[in-house]
Amino acid sequence: MERRLRFVTDLAQPLLVTPGRRIALRRDYNSADTGGLISKAEAGARLAEGVALLADYQDRLAAQDTFGLLLILQGIDAAGKDSTIKHVMTGVNPQGVEVRSFKQPSTDDLNRDYLSRYQRGVPERGRIGIFNRSHYEEVLVIRVHPQLLDAERLPEEARKGDVWKRRFREINDWERHLVGNGIRVVKIFLNLSRQEQANRFLGRIDDPAKNWKFSPDDIRERNYWGDYQKAFEEMLSHTSTKWAPWYVVPADHKWFTQLATAAILVTALADIDPQYPRVAPEILNEMAEARAALLEETAT
Repeated sequence: MERRLRFVTDLAQPLLVTPGRRIALRRDYNSADTGGLISKAEAGARLAEGVALLADYQDRLAAQDTFGLLLILQGIDAAGKDSTIKHVMTGVNPQGVEVRSFKQPSTDDLNRDYLSRYQRGVPERGRIGIFNRSHYEEVLVIRVHPQLLDAERLPEEARKGDVWKRRFREINDWERHLVGNGIRVVKIFLNLSRQEQANRFLGRIDDPAKNWKFSPDDIRERNYWGDYQKAFEEMLSHTSTKWAPWYVVPADHKWFTQLATAAILVTALADIDPQYPRVAPEILNEMAEARAALLEETAT
C-alpha cells in the first residue's frame, strides 16, 4: 500500500495550483501531458490500483462518519467530466457516493442567494459527493455571458464594484467553512486543448451512437474559447487556497485524466486517514461470548 500511495502522491503533486500564484493555462500547463506514462495499458493498471485504494478509504470514511469529501469537477465542454466520474468511481460503493450536475437554475434557485443550491448538495459526513459543474459556474459562464446576471435579480448595491472578485472571496469563505466542519473540498479542473475539443465534437457528430451527446450550443460556446480561458485562469488564480486548492489535470488523453483524478482523490483521503471506530471493551466481551455461542451452534 505504501508503494501505491507514493505513486499517487507523486502523480498528483505537480498538478497542484500553488495558492496565491497567478497562472496562465497555455504557459503553465500542458493539456497533453501524461505524467511520464507512455501507454494506456500501464495507466489502466495504475488506475485499478488507485480505485482499490479509493474503495478502501471510502469504506473507512463511511465507518468513521466524521468527515465527508466533496469533489468538484470543472472543465469546458467535452473535457471528459462524465467519463472521468464513470471510470474513477466504478469500484466504490454506490451507496456512499452522490453525483450532482448543476444545470440552468430554476425559478426557486434564482429567488435565493447564488450559493444556496450548492449548499443543499454538500455531502453528509461519511460520504463522497461529486459536483459535475458547480458553484464555479457563477464566475465562469456568467462572467462570459454577463447578461445572465440579470436573471439573478441582484440589488443594485450587489452589482457595484468588481462582482467577480467579491464572488471569489465569498466562494473561498464558503469552502473554508465546509472544510472547517469536516467536509474536505477537492477541486479538479480538466484542462482540454481547443484541437482535442474539436476532435471530440467531430466524434459525436460522426458516430450515430454518440449523436445524443452533441448540442449546437456546444459549438456556439466554442466561439467564446478565449473568454473562457481567461475566466478559468482568473478562477484558478483567485480560488486555489490552502484549505481547498485546485488541481489542473491534463485532459487531452482520457486515460491519464482518469488516473490523475483517482490519484488526487486518494491523496486527499490519505490525508484525512479515516479509521474504523474502536469497539468498547464491554462490546468486545459480548462479541467473544457471541462467537463462542455461534461456534458451539455450528459444531452440532
